[in-house]
Amino acid sequence: MTERVLIIGSGPAGLTAAVYAARADLKPLMIEGLAAGGQLMLTTDVENYPGFPDGIMGPELMEQFRKQAERFGTRIVTADVTAVDFSSRPFKVWVDADEYQAESIIISTGASAKWLGLPDEERLRGHGVSACATCDGFFFRDVEVAVVGGGDSAMEEALFLAKFASKVTLVHRRDEFRASKIMVRRALEHDKVEVLWNTVIEGVLGDDQVTGLTIRNVETDEVSEFKTDGLFLAIGHNPNTDLFVGQLDLDDVGYVLIPGPGTQTSVEGVFASGDVADSTYRQAITAAGTGCMAAIDAERWLAEQE
Repeated sequence: MTERVLIIGSGPAGLTAAVYAARADLKPLMIEGLAAGGQLMLTTDVENYPGFPDGIMGPELMEQFRKQAERFGTRIVTADVTAVDFSSRPFKVWVDADEYQAESIIISTGASAKWLGLPDEERLRGHGVSACATCDGFFFRDVEVAVVGGGDSAMEEALFLAKFASKVTLVHRRDEFRASKIMVRRALEHDKVEVLWNTVIEGVLGDDQVTGLTIRNVETDEVSEFKTDGLFLAIGHNPNTDLFVGQLDLDDVGYVLIPGPGTQTSVEGVFASGDVADSTYRQAITAAGTGCMAAIDAERWLAEQE
């Protein structure tokens, strides 16, 4: 059986695409990934998504997206795509040995958190090192933790961790944050949040649990040890595009290139939506918007083929 539309990935982009494609009677198949739901699954209060004046928890919002997509007939496979072939139509997508074919593809694989790349960071991952405050914050009740980063994500992580930790220290390599003013104000005004400016982390200390960090002041070059019981990373994201290397045109960082208006990729019939193609806005609402666009683009493209 050849699908009319196959969606790779979920999150606000993929699930919105699914809603629109299903309502257009395209009977979409979504292979949502084992880490289904995208980055909102790692977010607590979502305050800036329209329609929720009191805010909504990220996982709850994604569950509502998913129910809406299923209501209109989207079929969902909870698995990771392991290979694709976009060289000819119908396009081919594999989940291990299982092959799927589709007339059109919508990619919504999103982006993943970056790590510092320190030797002990990986060794102590899950033992005090984390990239998800929502997942692990509860385990750091009444202890001191550090958050590295300077954007909205870092402010959000720090404020969430302040609910549990006795102190949260933001470690930032510059002398000002790039986060939005409202998030910076919330963080700096919080009595549990402190800042280490002009500082980079050069090592994570601890045998089987984080006990501290090796830090360096970039202005004085002074190296010192900083005591902390946990390190949370909020330094950006990498697009999840390893599957598409050699299949689609990507930019220097790895984001899917959209050569013109809309969501059409470098391969006709393959569309991209959400953070996998957006290194600028990276918001749930913009991801959902491009998911809508991708479904409409796919519907119109399929009509033209007929």
